[in-house]
Amino acid sequence: MTTSLPAAAPFQRINPSPWSAAFGFDQAQLRPAPTRLLTAAGQGPVDETGTLLHEGDPAAQLALAVENVEAVLAAAGMDLADVLRLTVYAVDVDAVLAAFDVLTERLARVGATPPMTLVGVARLALPGMQVELDVTAGR
Repeated sequence: MTTSLPAAAPFQRINPSPWSAAFGFDQAQLRPAPTRLLTAAGQGPVDETGTLLHEGDPAAQLALAVENVEAVLAAAGMDLADVLRLTVYAVDVDAVLAAFDVLTERLARVGATPPMTLVGVARLALPGMQVELDVTAGR
């Protein structure tokens, strides 16, 4: 099933089946080529000096990682609505899924439902880091 948006919408949501809606993402989106494409390094739960925060708290780590993504997007003149693809890397997939509403609520505020992948990993760049977000954005 392909869901069409109003003519003013910048993309077409593609969901052959409805299961992904409960998780707040589209299975695919058909978009015209963006004029500007932002490729960003993975964003984690670190402060402005690169120090890991919220060790042992996946929900707080996820929230801070989203804030850091938003800061990168804002510096490029974009926001979460411009995210074309989102990959979530998690050391503990179940813990991150339990806190996933932290991410989906932020996306929902701007009506964003980017295609998303959740990947379980053995570890991330910093000891104690539970989650990292990798985005591609365009406008």
